[in-house]
Amino acid sequence: MKKKSIPIGRPSVLRHANAHSILKLLRECGSCSRADLVRASNLSAPTITNVVKDLLAEGLVEPLGEGESSGGRPPDMIRFKAERGCLLAVEISAESISLLLTDLNGNELDTSKFSLLKQKTTPEAVCGYIGDELKALLKKQKKTREQLLALVVGVPAITNVEEGSVLSISTLEGWRSVPLRVMLTKIANCLVIVENDMNLAALGEHYCGTAQAEKNFVFINIGTNVGAGIFLGGRIHHGSQWSAGEIAYLRLPSISRRQPTIHEFGELEMVLTSSGILKSWQEETGKAARTGREIDAVGILNLAQAGDPRAEKIVLHRAEIVADIIVDLSLILNPGLILLGGEVGSHPALIDLVRKQLEGDEFAVTKVGSSAPGNRAVLWGAISLALDAIPGVLLPQPAL
Repeated sequence: MKKKSIPIGRPSVLRHANAHSILKLLRECGSCSRADLVRASNLSAPTITNVVKDLLAEGLVEPLGEGESSGGRPPDMIRFKAERGCLLAVEISAESISLLLTDLNGNELDTSKFSLLKQKTTPEAVCGYIGDELKALLKKQKKTREQLLALVVGVPAITNVEEGSVLSISTLEGWRSVPLRVMLTKIANCLVIVENDMNLAALGEHYCGTAQAEKNFVFINIGTNVGAGIFLGGRIHHGSQWSAGEIAYLRLPSISRRQPTIHEFGELEMVLTSSGILKSWQEETGKAARTGREIDAVGILNLAQAGDPRAEKIVLHRAEIVADIIVDLSLILNPGLILLGGEVGSHPALIDLVRKQLEGDEFAVTKVGSSAPGNRAVLWGAISLALDAIPGVLLPQPAL
């Protein structure tokens, strides 16, 4: 285990900080001895004994018995009880609600998905669906409601993370200034965090995807919508009004000079998304599009990859726009990596053309990659956020 520095303060604060540090070490290593904790933390053996005693009393760790001896007395092993509670990640989209349930170490327990097609999509209705799916997941895993310690939900909208509110979702019914955290807290009765879905996707890439080693990167999603999650200095960048990453409203030459409007789609969403590509295909092929042959955006991208000139023309236009966006982001933020996700953004046909557009540009990012967690990046980002918040739930800050 790596050594950790321990903060110094008042006795109660110091004891609390020590407990946090030891709990973090136990969660990282799975199981270890008290001697291992002494070496990893630089704390004294008596301090470790007292901290472990407190954690045992709280039911956060359990003894495992004797470990293997290295020549002397066998060490007493302990471990963090990850099964003591659970975490829930929720992703709300225009089409569905996806859920991921994990233990307190982030190990997957179960998943579920609820279709919103032909369903009411008001905030009250969506929260009701989440409550029903949560109840079913907990019952299936034989968990109680009290064992759910955190719920993190991602939404396709600007979110005020401090207030837990959603500004607007154009594709759902009645989503204007929604106090989503308050509504879900009444259902889940646990810590609730509300975050933009693209920010969570970026966190998911950093947690278990392509960007694990990156401290500065941008995740760009291009699929049914367009958005970005900006990760700077090891954390998500929200901006002063929580709207950092809303690249669908960028004003680019040859696209539009229209002023951005929150309750309407951005101009880039009319061009770069799956529906925009399909519309261009129908305009390009004319009569061929009315013969009954069905094709979607991924099919058009596949045709471009196979050398179809009409599809190549359409995809090249999108690649030029994406390359312009990447250059602009690189000049302003200078990230070490740009990740492209979504059914359009992560397609090899688009990525190859984007890379060709960037060749020879001295200010372009050094790397352009593809999303790794795929359509579960938002959920894993939510779990990552929940894991960071859990120590504060398990070990609340003592009163000063």
